[in-house]
Amino acid sequence: MASQAATSTAGPAIDADLIADYQRDGAVCVRGAFTGWVDTIAAGIERNMLNRSATASDIANGRGSFFDDYCNWERIPEFVEVVRKSPAAELAAAVMQSRTAQFFHDHVLVKEPGTQKPTPWHQDIPYYFVDGRQTVSIWIPIDPVKEATLRLIAGSHKWDKMILPVRWLDDSNFYAGEGDYLPVPDPDKEPSLKVLEWEMEPGDAILFDFRTAHGARGNLTSARRRALSLRWVGDDARYVERPGRTSPPYPGHGMQPGQKLREDWFPVVFPG
Repeated sequence: MASQAATSTAGPAIDADLIADYQRDGAVCVRGAFTGWVDTIAAGIERNMLNRSATASDIANGRGSFFDDYCNWERIPEFVEVVRKSPAAELAAAVMQSRTAQFFHDHVLVKEPGTQKPTPWHQDIPYYFVDGRQTVSIWIPIDPVKEATLRLIAGSHKWDKMILPVRWLDDSNFYAGEGDYLPVPDPDKEPSLKVLEWEMEPGDAILFDFRTAHGARGNLTSARRRALSLRWVGDDARYVERPGRTSPPYPGHGMQPGQKLREDWFPVVFPG
C-alpha cells in the first residue's frame, strides 16, 4: 500500500517538507513519533474500556464491534501523561504553524476482530463547536495496521462546504438542513478524489486537519485494532455555534461565539 504523502523517519522531528505536505493535503504520516509511548497508551485504553464514560458506545453490525469513547483524559492517568509529556503538543503546533497547541479532547477507538462496519466518511469540524484553520488530530495506533487502515481524502480540508455530519450508529443526519452541506462522499466511486492511506506500526501517527474527510476500513483480521486520537487547536481557533447539539457536547462551558476556548477546560500545552 503506497503512501501518498511524505513521512518522517526521524522520530518526532518535523521538517519543512512535511509541514508543506500537511498544509497541501491536510494529512501526513509521521513514523515512530510515539514508539516510546505505546505501552502507556495501551494501559490507558484498557483503563478507559474498563471505566467507560456516559458517551461510550459499542457499534455492532454483523460480527465484531467498534468501541469508542472520548473526553476521558483527565481521569485516565496514562492519557494525562501522553497529553502533557509526549511529543504530541509540539508536533501539533509545528504542522498547524501555530505558536501554541491547545488540547481539545481525546478519543479512543477500538475495532474488535471481525468488525465488518467501516467508520463512515466524515469531517470532524462540523461536529465541533470550534472553528479555525489551525487544527490537527493525531491518530496513534498501538497495534499493527495492515488492513483496518485510516483513509483520508487529500485536499478536502480546503473544500468550500462541509460534509453532512451523520451518526455513526445508523448513518442518520446529525443536523437538519442537508442543503447546507455536501453529501457524504464515496471516493471508491469517485476517481477524481485522491485517497491517502498507510500501513502503520505501533507508535506511528497520522496527523490530519479537522476539515480533512476521513473514514476507516472495517477490521476483518483476527486481532484488535486499538487507536488513540488526540485533538488539538491553534492560535486562530474560536468557539462557534452549530445548528444543534455538538459532539463532544461539553455542557455548561459558558463560552460565547468568537471567544477562544477556555484554558481551564482546554489547556495550552505548548509551549509548556
